[in-house]
Amino acid sequence: MLIGDKWKVLILRDLMPGTKRFGELKKSIGSVSQKVLTAQLRDMEEKGLVSRKVYAEVPPRVKYSLTDLGKSLEPILDAMRTWGENYKAQNM
Repeated sequence: MLIGDKWKVLILRDLMPGTKRFGELKKSIGSVSQKVLTAQLRDMEEKGLVSRKVYAEVPPRVKYSLTDLGKSLEPILDAMRTWGENYKAQNM
């Protein structure tokens, strides 16, 4: 349930290397709408996977990063990537 949505896995993938701003995430993920990305990030923040830091600037700057719980999903995502690469290699 925590990462069941297709966008959440992509968000996790893009935050594994480090902190990103909203626009960077939207650009790296691609076809996700701003509304959906915002909703997914809020849900992941509520569940303790993502940390959101707001800087008191004009315009406001917001950065997202993974919490320790979010980072603990890295071996699972790596295993999914490896499985996908093996599946693709066998079915080409």
